[in-house]
Amino acid sequence: MSAIVLPWKGITPNVAVDAFVAPNAMLIGDLVIGARSSIWFNVVMRADVNYIRVGERTNIQDGTIVHVATNDGPTLIGSDVLIGHAAIIHGCTLEDGCFVGMASTVMDDAVVESGAMVAAGALVTPGKRVKSRQLWAGSPAKFMRDLTDAEVAQMKVQTARYADLADAYRAMIAAHK
Repeated sequence: MSAIVLPWKGITPNVAVDAFVAPNAMLIGDLVIGARSSIWFNVVMRADVNYIRVGERTNIQDGTIVHVATNDGPTLIGSDVLIGHAAIIHGCTLEDGCFVGMASTVMDDAVVESGAMVAAGALVTPGKRVKSRQLWAGSPAKFMRDLTDAEVAQMKVQTARYADLADAYRAMIAAHK
């Protein structure tokens, strides 16, 4: 069993050879996934009316949906980004090293800056900017407090752990083919 990878209008997703894509993930269209990134179980990434770019060592956890907005609404996800389970990422920008918690939604034209954190269950409404080293929570999401140095450091630890876990899953799946 392998991931469902579908071209859209002649463009097929481009996945780095050392990225992990779970067997039941769905990748569609103008989508690029960088080295050592991980796309976990039941993730849907649909780049049909615009494009999606994912940097290196980023993890997109189980059940997350990544989509785009028409015209000027690509979805840009940097390197070393953590995206929790069942998030919705739509036509926005997630800069390098940020964190989006479980069941959060980040909407069109929003930006989550490097080193920022969106709490679990938060709703970042269109056009909002979550500043670097800030924690935003709630629905709609708003600034709660600045992150500590320890919290920012922990995000870096977690991206490394997920890259290693993805390597282990890729090896396990290859061994069972």
